[in-house]
Amino acid sequence: MPDQPPSSDTVPPPLPLDEQLCFSLYAATIAINRAYKPMLDRLGITYPQFLVLQTLHEAEDGRTIGAIAERLALEPSTITPLAKRLEAAGLVTRLRNPADERQMHVRLTPAGRTCWAGTGCLGPMIVDRSGMTPDRLRALNAEVTALRRALGDPDSAGR
Repeated sequence: MPDQPPSSDTVPPPLPLDEQLCFSLYAATIAINRAYKPMLDRLGITYPQFLVLQTLHEAEDGRTIGAIAERLALEPSTITPLAKRLEAAGLVTRLRNPADERQMHVRLTPAGRTCWAGTGCLGPMIVDRSGMTPDRLRALNAEVTALRRALGDPDSAGR
């Protein structure tokens, strides 16, 4: 006998929107992106491009498109056009791996390092605008990161 959907007697009603974690995270992401936008506009980059620059800054010798995609939990097909636009802006170089033509290695240029350094005010700006202490924001980030990892790893569910 196939599984029957739960009856309305056993399923709680949906929570109001403001009580749903997914909406709170979504709305917070939009608010952060709006707060970042004026600074990123002055630097001539978008938020996704900022994320690529951040991942490249974390890796001294650059990263492959695949490694950037993995770090950002995105598909390589999403990263490739971002890297091309950053290269056109002179912020990164893209070099094909001679040993494996399928791999494209991306590195920050000096201009890319300067651009990335210009984003250093974003963290303090969020602290200032949020009214939260740096420690509270770090704790919040740790909780959200734990949630993201738990939801992304089916083996960790319920732990």
